[in-house]
Amino acid sequence: MENLIAPLIAAPLLGAAVLLCGGRRLDRSGPWIGTLLAAVSFVIGVVLFADLLGRGTKDRTLHQHLFSWIPVEGFQANVAFQLDQLSMTFVLLITGVGSLIHVYSIGYMAHDERKRRFFGYLNLFLAAMLLLVLADNYLLLYVGWEGVGLASYLLIGFWQHKPSAATAAKKAFLVNRVGDMGLSIAVMLMFAFFGTFTFGPVLGATDAAGEGKLTAIGLMLLLAACGKSAQVPLQSWLGDAMEGPTPVSALIHAATMVTAGVYLITRSGEIFNAAPDAQSAVVVVGAVTLLFGAIVGCAKDDIKKALAASTMSQIGYMILAAGLGPIGYAFAIMHLVTHGFFKAGLFLGAGSVMHGMNDEVDMRKYGGLRKYMPVTFITFGLGYLAIIGFPGLSGFWSKDKIIEAAFAKGGTEGWILGGAALLGAAITAYYMTRVMLMTFFGEKRWQPAPDPDKTPGVEPGIEVHPGEMPHPHESPRSMTVPMIMLAFGSVFAGALFSLNESFVKWLEPVTGFEHGHPPVGAGVITTSTVVVLLIGAGIAYAQYGRRPVPAVAPRGSVLTRAARRDLLQDDFNHVVLVRGGEHLTRSLVYVDHTMVDGVVNGTAASVGGLSGRLRRLQNGFARSYAVSMFGGTAILIAATLLMRAV
Repeated sequence: MENLIAPLIAAPLLGAAVLLCGGRRLDRSGPWIGTLLAAVSFVIGVVLFADLLGRGTKDRTLHQHLFSWIPVEGFQANVAFQLDQLSMTFVLLITGVGSLIHVYSIGYMAHDERKRRFFGYLNLFLAAMLLLVLADNYLLLYVGWEGVGLASYLLIGFWQHKPSAATAAKKAFLVNRVGDMGLSIAVMLMFAFFGTFTFGPVLGATDAAGEGKLTAIGLMLLLAACGKSAQVPLQSWLGDAMEGPTPVSALIHAATMVTAGVYLITRSGEIFNAAPDAQSAVVVVGAVTLLFGAIVGCAKDDIKKALAASTMSQIGYMILAAGLGPIGYAFAIMHLVTHGFFKAGLFLGAGSVMHGMNDEVDMRKYGGLRKYMPVTFITFGLGYLAIIGFPGLSGFWSKDKIIEAAFAKGGTEGWILGGAALLGAAITAYYMTRVMLMTFFGEKRWQPAPDPDKTPGVEPGIEVHPGEMPHPHESPRSMTVPMIMLAFGSVFAGALFSLNESFVKWLEPVTGFEHGHPPVGAGVITTSTVVVLLIGAGIAYAQYGRRPVPAVAPRGSVLTRAARRDLLQDDFNHVVLVRGGEHLTRSLVYVDHTMVDGVVNGTAASVGGLSGRLRRLQNGFARSYAVSMFGGTAILIAATLLMRAV
């Protein structure tokens, strides 16, 4: 069965090659080819999953060695794959949700002239993401990591004729390069300390390695995770990335790419377990980000940017859980999978709303859409209930376990982390209820369609008639069927995973597991979670359900204005990084010109001047040579007489 691992990656990679190199003759069939090959990869994943289920717990790790990439003495880099319970979970999520998004894109991108290339980029992304989670060593993981970054750049900037999309793609690419440097340094440190970068030997040698070495590696891995998973301080790219087509937001910024950092930390759990300082840094980053994203989401009127801030916050929950060690690894992955269902469904629902509203993204121009888009309303509503943690739905089972694990940290730290997680749950209920009410309830606030040529930020993927009033309508089946299937995952996945702790037992051989012991009973924590959920949703209802939504956002408080500007993250980056980088660059140029070049140029000038003066002695005139000979003889005679006198 291990021979099926390579075809799992090869199927979407073949699709990318065919679609990107096949030319315009594939414009009509291209979307179907890309979708078919994504589905083939999913089918192979299901076959491998069934095979793993039929094996004993200790035999559920498969290896496939393809070839030696760099076979030199002392440095062996192999192209080899490892399929275990952790990577299998990601394979099913990537290919399953990815295939549904391919189907959705057939309807969503129907009017786009470059849809063949779009599906080629989607296939390229799937192949890179699968390579990332199936690699058996950190160097090959790095190849997939960079491939994901490339594919995301191409997809975010797919409509590159829009300046905002081109700028967003470059921003995402550059911010991620910062994180990628962390992974690059971590791989180099692994080879320097352990002589290898294969998972087994590296993770097996942590007990013998010094804590300082492991802390350095752990912090570099955390930096990489912050970049890919949009965690503080490398979170600024995610909101701008919503300039990409909505299926891209569902695939990359909900279910797959942004979860790569969670996978990296969980896969490297042995390193973080042996490096408490690095593990504490992971916890702090997760706690800060879950609150940061939640606060930003409260002030966004753009439906996609509100969901993007929500993604940032929910990934913060996963990073927090991963930083808790063995008591949280399995719950981090569990929330990752349930989040993949309901957040992908929410993004596809947002795309469906945009499809019926002349591609409008401002929620203040929605209202009352539940009557006109019933399927979208129901599926979006189930995703909403799941993400806020409504009892019985997927988000309830996974998020509640993370909150319990946070309290189980113990001491003051446990109360702080648990309190932050509870506060994040309340804010999540607030901003998601706000999204739900502004979009589907209240009076209709529709505005004439904008002119794509004059209005920046309007997606050209859907036919728009400038000046025409929207006529909301349900999306075609190619869009609604994937939404319905994701809604089933939003409702039932969490309960299925929690039944007899099946998900925890599935991952335990890879991630390990320890039962946490919170200072209060699990029932108290669950009750508190439900209470704060109701409080957050109640406040949102009081503000947006009982009052008319104004067409123009009020000025708001200082915090509201800051949240609209992403809590000044771009201002901070500009002052600290851009301005700081400019001053550093100017200082380095000055030092280079005055000191480095000054020494080099001064030495050259001195040698040149001395050479010029010495050159005058060799002028070719016999009289000059005679005078120099006479002078030399006189000096010798004088020196001889002086020595005799002494």
